Amino acid sequence: MNLGHDSTGTAGPGAHADATPHARAGPGVATALARTAGFSVLYLAATWAGRLTVMDGTNLSMVWPAAGVAALWFLTARHPRWRRLDMLCLSAVTMAVNVATGAPTVMAVMFVLANLAQALIFAHLFRRWLPGLWGGGGDRPLSRLTHLWRLLAVSVISTVCGALIGPTAVWLVDGAYSVPAAAVWLTRNTASMLLIGAAGLRLGYLLSAYPAAGPTASSRRTALRAVWRATSWPRRAEYAAVVTVSAAAYIVAFGIDHGLPLAFPLIVMTVWAGLRLHTTFVVLHDLAFGSLAVSYTLLGLGPFAAIESYPTRALIVQLFVGIVAVVGLAVALGRDERAELLRTLRLARTTAAEQATVLRTIVDSMGEGLAVMDADGRFLMRNPAAATLLGGVTSPTGRMADSSFYGLFHTDGRPIAADEMPFRRALRTGQPQGMDMVVRNAALPAGRVLAVNATPLPEPIAGTAYALSIFHDVTAERRHRDELAAFAGVVAHDLANPLTTVEGWGEDLPELIRTAPERALDAIGRINRAAARMRTLIVDLLDYTTARDATLRTTRTDLTATATGIAAARVDQAKGVDAPVPRFTIGDLHAVHADPALIRQLLENLISNAIKYTAPGITPHITVTTSRHDDVVEVAVGDNGIGIPAGEHRAVFGNFHRAHPTAGYTGTGLGLAICERIVERHGGTITASDNPAGTGTVITFTVPAADTAADSAAAPSRSVAYAT
Repeated sequence: MNLGHDSTGTAGPGAHADATPHARAGPGVATALARTAGFSVLYLAATWAGRLTVMDGTNLSMVWPAAGVAALWFLTARHPRWRRLDMLCLSAVTMAVNVATGAPTVMAVMFVLANLAQALIFAHLFRRWLPGLWGGGGDRPLSRLTHLWRLLAVSVISTVCGALIGPTAVWLVDGAYSVPAAAVWLTRNTASMLLIGAAGLRLGYLLSAYPAAGPTASSRRTALRAVWRATSWPRRAEYAAVVTVSAAAYIVAFGIDHGLPLAFPLIVMTVWAGLRLHTTFVVLHDLAFGSLAVSYTLLGLGPFAAIESYPTRALIVQLFVGIVAVVGLAVALGRDERAELLRTLRLARTTAAEQATVLRTIVDSMGEGLAVMDADGRFLMRNPAAATLLGGVTSPTGRMADSSFYGLFHTDGRPIAADEMPFRRALRTGQPQGMDMVVRNAALPAGRVLAVNATPLPEPIAGTAYALSIFHDVTAERRHRDELAAFAGVVAHDLANPLTTVEGWGEDLPELIRTAPERALDAIGRINRAAARMRTLIVDLLDYTTARDATLRTTRTDLTATATGIAAARVDQAKGVDAPVPRFTIGDLHAVHADPALIRQLLENLISNAIKYTAPGITPHITVTTSRHDDVVEVAVGDNGIGIPAGEHRAVFGNFHRAHPTAGYTGTGLGLAICERIVERHGGTITASDNPAGTGTVITFTVPAADTAADSAAAPSRSVAYAT
């Protein structure tokens, strides 16, 4: 049965939102007065009952339940104003009851001081040593073994302080100090504080834990009934069995005069309750049946009644009650702690499993390969990408195989030795290590470049050091880097040649002007031509960058108008320099969905190349036709030029590639590279092939068709010729 708490020290379901409700300024006047009045009445009854058990010749009571009541009374006093009122009421009740039951005035005053000292010291130490519990300033119940031992220590210390005053008062009155009486004082008050204090702390917590269900007593009863209804029938039967069997056992042990010492075997009932039932029930069980044992002893019944010495009889019965209380609470609280540890362990295990699932999902979904290995190559974990990046080659032994098994090489082609692997170097040096390696095996005949970074884990796992290796495919990145390096080298070379011309003739120009003016004009011409070559290269580089990086602004583009405009410009240019006028055959071209500026640049480059690479004495003839295939327009630009050497039809689209470097044709080798970049940015492809109509080349590329394009049948071509 769970009476509002899981017996673990955590707040119950009805705990206040304010974690320290007792830290408020104080209760209302009516509530405070009601609390003081209630405790005064309870203390009066406990004091009167205790004085009825005064031992002959000592004026000391055999039992003193008032000690436990006073401890709870002062423990619940929060505001100094009400604490002073509580002290006044306790003093008045103690004085009145002791005088009324025959205690001398001096002894009654000393008893007042003793009870005040006990209660005040108990409350002070409890708040210092158990601040998290209800009554000590916190909101948790008595729920751990450490709580029990501290409560016992607080009870013993406060009782010792009271014993320094109470038995001393008897000595002042009677003239003799009684050690047995002092021992009785210690045991009876300690047992009272422990039992009544534990019961009050558990019940007080329950009363404070249920206002969330409603502030009234009826709402608390409703909540408790709901808890009881939630208790299983077998557990209810066990509660009833413990009460019934305990009552029968105590009646047999104490109520029947059989002369057998059956008291201490009764602890079995306490152990049964402590092992199986709720801690609050165990406390109430100890209190109820401990009180029953004391009552039988006071009536002269039970195994302790045969002891002739009253102090010894009181000492033994109080020791019995104290042992029952300590054993019951120790068993119950130890069980609660074990249950809480098991719950915490299960929660931690569940949390760890959930986190492991999340981590495994993250790791398995990574595009990068991941592996955790020790120095011998044993895998602690690895993800699917690790095998994928190695071409699907995996070791069946759970240990990383030799480099030759995977086909691992340095970038210069040397095989990677075992001790050169990054994870072994990281474990050996304790520092992160990285390298590029090439994977070449049956699944990856062309090779794949992997960037591998290994980092040693900060702490060993089960005494073994591991390193985390992360590797990802950098083949494209390294290729681009190499291309960029080659690109920069070619640019530097192509700029250096005309720059050398400019510098050389520039240095000679002053001397030529002074000594040979007719040669100065030739030098100036050479400088101008070199500058023109540099400008052409720079313009081509800018065009290449634009084709690669400029933002696409696609729209419906009229290829017919674009091609016709370029053709007219080339005809005019040829006429202006007295060159052969090119002849164009331009069909009724399909409209495309593309960037107009880049499409114009694409056609400009293709037509310019077609005109430039024409044999001497031959009139260039360029054809531009299109055909539509679904959502793609295929554009073909043909010429009657010198063609492309065999085996170079793909290479001509590379950066700075020149198919006829020694044939006297000028150029940077970037024209077709720019064309390929433009086409690829539009999602198309570009190819070069020999012209089936004879000599020359046909460049074919694809771009997206415009939504309003005509049907896919190519329109008849029309010849556009310009005569001089």
